[in-house]
Amino acid sequence: MKFRFDPNQDYQLEAIRSVADVFDGQPRQTGGLRFIPGTINITAAAPNRLDLGEADLLANLQAVQQGNRITPDSELKLIEEPIETVEGEKTARFMNFSVEMETGTGKTYVYLRTALELNKAYGMRKFIIVVPSVAIREGVLKTLQVTEDHLKRLYGNPVYNYQVYDSANLSQVRQFAMSDAVEVMVMTIDSFNKTANVLRRDTEKLQGEVPIHLIQAARPILILDEPQNMESEKSVAALALLDPLFALRYSATHRNPYNLVYRLTPAQAYREGLVKKIEVASVMQEDDESLPYIRIDDIRTKKTQVSARVAVHKLMKDGAIKEKTVTVKAGDSLAEKANRSDYEPFQVDEINPGGQFVRFANNVELSLGAELGADKEAIFDAQIRYTIEEHFQKQARMKKRGIKVISLFFIDRVANYSDEDGLIRRLFDRAFHELKPGYPEWADLSADEVQAAYFAEQRHRSGNVELVDSKTGEARRDVEAYELIMKDKETLLSFPESVQGEDARRKARVCFIFSHSALREGWDNPNVFQICTLNQTASTIKKRQEVGRGVRLGVDQEGNRVQDERVNILTVVANESYARYVQSLQDEMAYEYREAIEARYGKPIGELTNAERRKVEQEYGEGILPPKPRRAGRSKAHLRKRRVLSEDFKELWERIKHKTRYAVHINTEKLLEDAVPEIDRQSIPLPRVTITKAQMRVDGAGAFEALQTSAAKTVKDLAGRYPLPNLVDVMSNLLENTSPPVRLTRRTLLEVFTRARNKRAALDNPHAWAGVAARTLKDKLMDQLVEGIRYEKLNEWYEMQQILDDEVVEVFSRYVAKPDVHEDKTVYDLIPCDSDVEKKFVKDLEARRDVKLYVKLPRWFTVPTPVGDYNPDWAIVMHGEDGDGKPLLYLVTETKGENWRRELRPNELRKIKCGAAHFGSKESGIEGALDGVDYKVVSDASELP
Repeated sequence: MKFRFDPNQDYQLEAIRSVADVFDGQPRQTGGLRFIPGTINITAAAPNRLDLGEADLLANLQAVQQGNRITPDSELKLIEEPIETVEGEKTARFMNFSVEMETGTGKTYVYLRTALELNKAYGMRKFIIVVPSVAIREGVLKTLQVTEDHLKRLYGNPVYNYQVYDSANLSQVRQFAMSDAVEVMVMTIDSFNKTANVLRRDTEKLQGEVPIHLIQAARPILILDEPQNMESEKSVAALALLDPLFALRYSATHRNPYNLVYRLTPAQAYREGLVKKIEVASVMQEDDESLPYIRIDDIRTKKTQVSARVAVHKLMKDGAIKEKTVTVKAGDSLAEKANRSDYEPFQVDEINPGGQFVRFANNVELSLGAELGADKEAIFDAQIRYTIEEHFQKQARMKKRGIKVISLFFIDRVANYSDEDGLIRRLFDRAFHELKPGYPEWADLSADEVQAAYFAEQRHRSGNVELVDSKTGEARRDVEAYELIMKDKETLLSFPESVQGEDARRKARVCFIFSHSALREGWDNPNVFQICTLNQTASTIKKRQEVGRGVRLGVDQEGNRVQDERVNILTVVANESYARYVQSLQDEMAYEYREAIEARYGKPIGELTNAERRKVEQEYGEGILPPKPRRAGRSKAHLRKRRVLSEDFKELWERIKHKTRYAVHINTEKLLEDAVPEIDRQSIPLPRVTITKAQMRVDGAGAFEALQTSAAKTVKDLAGRYPLPNLVDVMSNLLENTSPPVRLTRRTLLEVFTRARNKRAALDNPHAWAGVAARTLKDKLMDQLVEGIRYEKLNEWYEMQQILDDEVVEVFSRYVAKPDVHEDKTVYDLIPCDSDVEKKFVKDLEARRDVKLYVKLPRWFTVPTPVGDYNPDWAIVMHGEDGDGKPLLYLVTETKGENWRRELRPNELRKIKCGAAHFGSKESGIEGALDGVDYKVVSDASELP
C-alpha cells in the first residue's frame, strides 16, 4: 500500500497560510553564498534571510491572530541567549511563532508544507526539525518519506532534500549549509544540547571547522516538534546555539504558546470529525466496596507541605460504604480517614513527590496511580479478552472496506509481558487461544504470530539502532518489532495476502502491539481502533498521550483516508469508570492549557476577570475553564435589639427555650423480626468484573462528557474468591462507626445471621451482606427509637442573652431575605435562607397581617434526637383568624418543598418526628414536652393556621 494525501483540507491550509502571512511583505530572496571569516578558515553558507522589521512582523502577527479569533499579542515574544559563533561571542535573538493542532490532524504534514510554502513565497530554504525523542524522529522521517512525491508534485518539483542528522556523517552538515536547494534536517535535542556533542567540536572531517558554525551560518528556521518537551534552560540555550532566523513551534499541548498564530482545539477537531470518535469500555470490579481498597490519585507539594489524594472505600454516616478520595499527609491514619478499622495497618509513613509514591507504616508502597485491593489479574483478563473479541468483530466488519485493524496495549510493567511467564503475555495467549475458534479467519493463527512489542532499551552504534530486551536478550526480534512498528507502517497496515514474500506476510500478520511508555508520543497509527490500558501508574503515560496514538482517521489498503464516522471509532478499554476516565481526560486538557493562559495573563485562572474569562472561552471553548463556583454571599446582619426586648419575643422565647432529654425503649425481638426479613429481601449482588460502554462527546461549552450506551455486563464472577471474615465483627464495626454510633450485643448480631434465610449471599459476598445487614439493623432500630420516643423538660434552657450578645452577625448564604423595615416583624435586618422556598416563605410572612413576629432560629438552638441534633427553622407568633385580639398562636415551623415526604432522607424525616414529639403537634395529635407551642411542617406560608 502507499499513503495518499488530500492537499485541500481547509483547516490544514489555514494553518499553513497563517504562518506564511506573518511574513507578508518579505521580499523573495534568491540564492547566493555568504562567506564568514573565522579563526582557522572561512565558513561558507547559503543562508536564510529576513528583511522585515519587528514592527511590521508584529502588525502581521496581530492581523493573523485577529483573523483566527486569537487574542492579539501586544509584543513579539523573543528568545535571547549568548552564544559562541565563528565570529566570536554574540547574542542569538530570534522570534517564535506557535501553531496548536490536535493530535492526529496532520501536524507533521502541515509543517512540512509550511516549509515549502515559505520557500515558494519568500525563498527561505534551510529548515531544521528539532524533536525531543528518537520515537518522534522516526515518525517525522517516515512522514518525510511517504510525502516526498506528493509534496514535490504539489510545489512544482522543487529541489528538496531531507536527512536525519548523523554525527558519523558530518559532510551532510556542510551540504545543508552550502546547498542552494530546500534542505530539511531532522535532529534530536540531545544531539546538540551538551558541550561533548560532536556537533559542537572541531573535527578533521571538516578541516578543523566546528559543525555547528556551519549551521549558524545558514541561519536555519527551526521547526520544533512537541516544544513543550524542550522548555528547560538547557534546551532553550541549545536551540539558541543554532542561531536560528526564527522558530516555528508545533504541538497539541503547548506549555508556552509564543505568538500563537493558529489553533485547532481538541473539541473542534472532535466535533468536526477530523479525528476518530472515542468510546470507553469501562472494566470495573463492582460490588466489592466493603473490601478495603487504596488507590493513589495525586501527590501534591504546596510550600513546605506534601500531601496525597488517596481513594478509599469509606464508611459514610448513613452506614453505606462508598469510594471516596481523601487527602492525607505523613502521619495520617487511613483507618481514621476511611472511618474503618480494616485500614488500621495503613498509617502514612512517607509521601515522596520525587519518587511519586506513598509508603505506609506496614511497608506497603504504592506508586502514583497504583491500587491495592482490586483483583488485578481478573481485571486485566477481562480487559484483554474484551479487546481481542472487539478486534475480531471489528476486523470482520472492516475487512470488506479494505481496512486492517490494529490494537494497542499499554502495559503496567515490562516484566509482565517480557518475562517467560509474564502475567499479561500469559493472559493474552490464553484468551486468544480460547476465543479464536469462534472466528474462523483466526483459527489457524497462533497468539505468537499476531503480536509484537516495543519497549526495549535503545542503543545507538554507528548510526544503527540495536534494540536489546533487558530481560530476554531477544535482540533480533526486538529489532524486527522496532522496524515494523516505527518504520514499516505500510506492511503493518497491510493484510498478509496483499503483500509479496513470506517474510512480509509474517510481519503483516501482526495486529496486536504492546508497549510501556515508548509509544507515548511521536508515534501513531491511523488504524489503531482499540487501545487497552493495562497500565496503573498515572505518572508514566497520560491519558491524552495514550488516546493520541489512535485518534488519526483510518486508511484502507489503497492508502486513502476513510471519512466514514461509523468506521472511525476508537475504543479505549480502561480499568476505571468511564465517567472518571473522561473527566480525567478533560482535566488533563484543561491543565495543559492552564499554564499558557496563566502565562498570558500573569495570574492564576481563578483570578481572571469576567472579561478575561470571556476571551479565553472564545478561543478555547467554555469547557476549558472550570465554572466559577456560586459562592455564598457575605453580608452583615444587625440585631433589632428593641424587637428582642419586646414582650412578644420574650413570651415566645419563654415557651420554646427549654431543653429536653428523651427516653426510648428497645425491643430486641421486634428489631430482629423487622430487620431479618428485610435483609433476606435485599438483593446482594455478587462481586464481579463488569464492562460498561460510553461514548465521548463534546457538549455545547466545548467540554468532553461521557454518554453511557450500554448497561453493565458481567464478564467475570468473583464470588467465593475472598476469605470469609467474622461476620459478627464486621457488622459490629460497621455499626459502631456510623453516625450516630450503634452498639448491639454480639448475641443479637449472631442471631441476625442465624435467622437469615439467604446465607448463600453471606458466603458469596460476605462484606456486602454484612453492610446490608448493618444498614438495615440501624434503619429499623432508628425507626423503633423514633416511633416510641418521649421527651421530658429539663431544668435547663437556651438563654435569650445569647441573641442579645450577637448584635452584628456575619451571614454566609446564597439566599438572603431582607425584611420590610416598616413592618418590624423579626429581630435581624437580614435573614439567611437555605433555599428559594425559605426566601419566598419570608416574603409571604412579611405580607401576612396575622403574622406578628417570626424568627429564624439560630444554629445553636437544637433538639437532641437519636439520629443527631435537630435545628428547626422558624418560630412564629400569630394572631387569631381576624387579628383582632384573639389568642396568639406560637408555632415552631419547618419549611420544606411540597414533595418533602417523598424527597427527604430517612434521618431528616426522623428528626421531624422528633421535633413534633419535643414541641407537640396538634396536626399529628402529639402532646409534646413544651406547653403552648404547635409544631408544623409547611411548604408555603399559606399552610400556616
